[in-house]
Amino acid sequence: MDEFQNPHAVNASDNRYLEEAIGREVRRYREKLGLTISELAKQSGLSAGMLSKIENGATSPSLASLQAISRALQIPFTALFRSFEEVRDATFVKAGQGLTIERRGTRAGHQYQLLGHSPHGPVMVEPYLITLTHETDVFPTFQHSGLEFLYMIEGNVIYRHGDKTYDMHPGDALFFDAEAPHGPDEMKKLPARYLSIISYRRDE
Repeated sequence: MDEFQNPHAVNASDNRYLEEAIGREVRRYREKLGLTISELAKQSGLSAGMLSKIENGATSPSLASLQAISRALQIPFTALFRSFEEVRDATFVKAGQGLTIERRGTRAGHQYQLLGHSPHGPVMVEPYLITLTHETDVFPTFQHSGLEFLYMIEGNVIYRHGDKTYDMHPGDALFFDAEAPHGPDEMKKLPARYLSIISYRRDE
């Protein structure tokens, strides 16, 4: 056995993922046209059994088979590889290692830790862990585009959104339009910690 492996070799797990991705696209386009497997088999010239295996990711179809399927579905050949080629991001942050962010309103006793980010796609999502440890006379007020979701983990905070306030305890959640002025209005029990998940269109 060779001591070194070919760095460009495709392993079995990569092949299986590609087969499953192709199968998902075949099924999605077939169902979109309202075709049964038997009907697609007749139009493509493949057997229903082979199409079933392809849709379930149980076989590696030949290029000729994929070309026949794409013609029967009236789609570009490359459309069958779409879900395999799309970037699927994941962000993993160890406990206590979130990136500390200096936001407007950040001051002594107000800590914002960014827990992840979404570098691709039309929607930006910013999850923060916010920790409040010292009561101050001036609380930060925010106003920005998009939607925001809060989940209280520890402590007790009166949170303001527009002209309304919410008495938030551990386990309480608040979901709101972030274009209205919002922010902690009164610290009733410190330390306080809550998750803040902000989402907005990337072009905003």
